[in-house]
Amino acid sequence: MNKALKAILSIVLLVVIAALAYAIVQSIMEPVNFNKEKDAREKVGIQRMKDIRDLQVAYKSVNGKFTADFDSLAQFYRNGKMEVVMQIGSNDDSLAVANTEKLKKANRKITPQEMYKLYQQGQQLVFAIKNAIPVKDTLFAHRTDFNVDSLQYIPFSGKQKVEMEAIVKQVSGVDVPLFEAKMPYKALLKGMDNQLRINLDADRRASNKYEGLQVGSISAPNNNAGNWE
Repeated sequence: MNKALKAILSIVLLVVIAALAYAIVQSIMEPVNFNKEKDAREKVGIQRMKDIRDLQVAYKSVNGKFTADFDSLAQFYRNGKMEVVMQIGSNDDSLAVANTEKLKKANRKITPQEMYKLYQQGQQLVFAIKNAIPVKDTLFAHRTDFNVDSLQYIPFSGKQKVEMEAIVKQVSGVDVPLFEAKMPYKALLKGMDNQLRINLDADRRASNKYEGLQVGSISAPNNNAGNWE
């Protein structure tokens, strides 16, 4: 075998070795990169699920039940009002506490609204009063990134919609409002390695877990917990 042929074979062997090494590294890194991207997408999805839960809980506090309709949630956010309990005065103020007790003994039917008028006139009192405040001024007021119109869409999915249901179910003879919202991995992880996503779904099913993100449950009360918690 001449030197030229040996050199060519050596180069070919090095290329094959490099290709095999690259393939091995890629086979190791693919699931690592998949999980890294999955975690990043889940973080975005979880925040959206938390927002849905917060708005649903507020909606129920006013309407007595949850809703399966995102348009109703958006309408409630834009135009609805919530009763918020405000503490007037301080229980650490002994004079205010004494004045309040004296006032209540003199007029046992006095309302918080009447006490508020006296408070505005300068009397030192301690009491709680309910105020109706616009929902949008209460929920997510500190969130500059909040967009109520985006709640219905699964992030990274190309605007596939969150699966949401709401029912009233009898539990121990009592009507209990329930809701659940779901983001299947098939939508949340759209565009990522499909086989790894299929494997992830299979692992979740084998563990009797939902293949994606879920908050709440219409099967049984779970205090509106998320399956990431």
